[in-house]
Amino acid sequence: MTSQETKTGPSPEQILGASAGWVAVVLNVVPGLGAGYLYQRRWKAYWITSALATAWFVAGAALGLNAEPDADPQNQLIGLVGLVLLSAITASEAGLAVKRVRGSD
Repeated sequence: MTSQETKTGPSPEQILGASAGWVAVVLNVVPGLGAGYLYQRRWKAYWITSALATAWFVAGAALGLNAEPDADPQNQLIGLVGLVLLSAITASEAGLAVKRVRGSD
């Protein structure tokens, strides 16, 4: 470590480069919705993902208030597909971010 690193700690790029990309990808998929960003210490990406997931839940609840009982399974499927899509996008982005940082060294 250089003397600058000991005083200020590692930079965000160093933390991201030292993280295992596959762990971030798995954490964004399995427990879901941005847990891999917490592992990578990428707070902005985590809060954006949390806001999008919350907005998706709120929109689903608002649209399902006066829905027909027969439409409930379809609404649940749409909600699940949206969350799986968000999970896939964040997992891909987390893995690509590690590759991008490691490739720039």
